Amino acid sequence: MIYGIGTDICDVRRIRATFERNGERFARRVLSDGELAVWKARSARWPDRGVRFLATRFSAKEAFSKAVGLGIRMPMTWRSCEIANLPSGQPVVVLHGALKAWFDERGLSAQVSVTDESDYAASFVVVERKEEKA
Repeated sequence: MIYGIGTDICDVRRIRATFERNGERFARRVLSDGELAVWKARSARWPDRGVRFLATRFSAKEAFSKAVGLGIRMPMTWRSCEIANLPSGQPVVVLHGALKAWFDERGLSAQVSVTDESDYAASFVVVERKEEKA
């Protein structure tokens, strides 16, 4: 059963401007430790790809926060919601701390899709309540 749906579109130019004003501090505020490592590696090789990575993660976390109905308020925090990738490249939601406990207590699961172009990043999240077996 669908619990919630969230979508977000993010202007990559806005993320770039915020990053240029605040530097790595902005990335550290938004990204989990795992995401931060990927961002640093991508940024070192392709700075534009690093900015788009930051924008897709920002967008996906906004979409997730809408799907669960919390917005960016406890237990939802930027760093407690991680958007990782399976070896196949499929994005997945990985939760940490109080947000993970809150999510698991409700028997929820999430699916996420992210995409980006040079100027925009977009995300779509579907959160479902797991069906209990009879």
